[in-house]
Amino acid sequence: MGQIYLDIAISVPIRRSFDYLPPRDQHQANLEQLKARLKPGTRVKVPFGNRTAVGLLIQVKSTSSFATGKIKHALEILDDVPPLPSHLHQLAVWAARYYQHPIGEATLGLLPKLLRSGHAAALSSENYWQLSELGKHFQVGDLHRAKKQQQALAVIAQQQTLAQSQLKNYGISINSMRALEKKSLVCCHQKPMMPTDYNKGMPLLSEPHLALNSEQELAIKQVKAKLTQFAPFLLSGVTGSGKTEIYLQLIDCVLQAGKQVLVLVPEIGLTPQTTNRFKQRFNCHIVVLHSGLSDKARLNNWLLAAKGHANIIIGTRSALFTPLLQPGLIIVDEEHDASFKQQEGFRYSARDLSIMRAKAENTPIVLASATPSLESFYNAAQGRFHLLRLTQRAGGAAPPRFTLLNIRGAALRAGMSEELISAIARELDNDNQVILFLNRRGFAPALLCHHCGWVAECPSCDARFTVHYQANKLRCHYCDQQQAIPSSCPECHSTALQYMGVGTERSATTLEKLFPDRQIFRIDKDTTSRKNSWHNMLEQIQRGEPAILVGTQMLAKGHHFPNVTLVAILDADTGLFSPDFRGPEKIAQLLTQVAGRAGRAKKPGQVIIQTHHHDHPILAGLINGGFENLALKLMAEREAAGLPPYSHIAMLKADAKQAEPALSFLTATRQQLADLTAANNLSNNVDVIGPLPAAIEKKSNRYHYQLLLQCSNRQVLQRLLHQLVAIMENHALAKSVRWSIDVDPMDTF
Repeated sequence: MGQIYLDIAISVPIRRSFDYLPPRDQHQANLEQLKARLKPGTRVKVPFGNRTAVGLLIQVKSTSSFATGKIKHALEILDDVPPLPSHLHQLAVWAARYYQHPIGEATLGLLPKLLRSGHAAALSSENYWQLSELGKHFQVGDLHRAKKQQQALAVIAQQQTLAQSQLKNYGISINSMRALEKKSLVCCHQKPMMPTDYNKGMPLLSEPHLALNSEQELAIKQVKAKLTQFAPFLLSGVTGSGKTEIYLQLIDCVLQAGKQVLVLVPEIGLTPQTTNRFKQRFNCHIVVLHSGLSDKARLNNWLLAAKGHANIIIGTRSALFTPLLQPGLIIVDEEHDASFKQQEGFRYSARDLSIMRAKAENTPIVLASATPSLESFYNAAQGRFHLLRLTQRAGGAAPPRFTLLNIRGAALRAGMSEELISAIARELDNDNQVILFLNRRGFAPALLCHHCGWVAECPSCDARFTVHYQANKLRCHYCDQQQAIPSSCPECHSTALQYMGVGTERSATTLEKLFPDRQIFRIDKDTTSRKNSWHNMLEQIQRGEPAILVGTQMLAKGHHFPNVTLVAILDADTGLFSPDFRGPEKIAQLLTQVAGRAGRAKKPGQVIIQTHHHDHPILAGLINGGFENLALKLMAEREAAGLPPYSHIAMLKADAKQAEPALSFLTATRQQLADLTAANNLSNNVDVIGPLPAAIEKKSNRYHYQLLLQCSNRQVLQRLLHQLVAIMENHALAKSVRWSIDVDPMDTF
């Protein structure tokens, strides 16, 4: 065998890989053995420019387009076994190509940060203590002068082995353990860090399963019949229909078979809630994966899953690529949620790729939501998904009663009508809880001078400053620029400044005055950013004491508040007139999800929707026919207009410090696209819109424009994009603008 070359992907914004020779110390080795060792996905340390980089091996090849004398040697092969199994590595490479993203950034970005930096793919070790021979015969009471050491010794005697990660659970300090070591009563050794939140030797179920209704039983029966093969299911269940109980009983079957389960949730905030629910039911290893973990904890949990030590893996979008030794089931909770689509960098859809992963691993996948995406409904209608319907609430709970409250001309206090305030008071007097939903944080969305009309605007964005009254700040929610709230108008120096509009902070402040003896919880990004703040609020809410929960869409995402009997939507009109073709779908999903928090237990629920457009077809359709019937109408409209899911789209975006380069770049791109479609005789198959300004044209002192491509055939669109990317990369303006491609975008404005 002659020379071999290593085709390496490196995390740089370049849509190509790089050729290297094997490391010098292995260059003269048996090439057949070396080639057999080098599997795709292996991490390789290489010189790159004036630095050292960690890359991923794409393939070993026998030829290169470069002269051998100009090709550098790799420095070190880091893995004997690639961190990603072959099918996941292949999926990552495919995804990089489909979503038109540089292969190195895409594939390496899916690994934990420590692996990307060259850290060994080995479980972290921690200290474990056991009784020494002396300690086994020692009388604990002899440590009566050292109560903390006495407590620690007693715990070790009972547990036999105590890990350092468990010390806090028992109120034991590391100093007590070191003191016991000095007295030779315990011995310390290191072992790989393993999950410790379950009791070995105990039954798998920590609590019995709940009783099921006939619809739940049928859904479980259909999935169980496919547990040994690839089968995609869409679990469409009204809010409170017991979808989580279906997950739990399916997971029981999978774990009993010795396999692992991957559960994807849309937000970090849902991870603790889901984890706690699963820990209540199962006595097994459960690990979480999300961006809130330390790099060390994330890698360790990732490896526990890969080595088969973790039975249930719960994570957000990026957990999709976590390797499993024995994959058995994938669950995507709230599958409609936009959080499953990455909005920056590598713009992949975790929901869509999870289906491809399930197919590669020959396992079933359950996509679940009370408000499934139109794409998922379409796939069910086409026979690609098995549709499972849950039309009734679990446990005999009744669906909430809806009231459309016309507020045209009504006097409002912080966005609330007198009728709504009276309804809130009645529920609180009956010891119930109330949710007030307003998808706008801050005190007010604008600060206005009543004298001259000046409005506080962000100098870096085409956006108004939002007033954050308690912090005494004007804050831009796009670039996060902040200023102190002025005492007078900077234009005319009048002090007649007014707060225009209502945000969650203003509503909460007003409610505190209206109901001074009641608990008011404000739940938005500002109040939940501190560690454990959201968790602590949830604990207080779950006590069930009368309270008002004022919040943004964080409240809409799958939470179970059994004592909430009234949900009030303060401003339903915001999303009714969106220029985005997905706007009606999104507002219908949001309103349905928020409304679903009411009456989930034994108490009946009510939903009051304040609106200036009580006769709007979206609102009328939701209340009279429910989400699925409305979704069918929206799908018919999409089909008539030739919009997704009946066609396929991609968004080309460009931004620059000045408007002209970004606009010129996309204008030139449109011309190149016209030439490509003409050359391929596709002019009648591809529609192009733009270039147009983005919804916020100026953001962070950069001007943003976009070009929309639409095609009835996915393969045709992909071929055009591949050709177009090569042209865009070599365009004279490519280095003076930031540009990207978003395939299957969630937002088109």
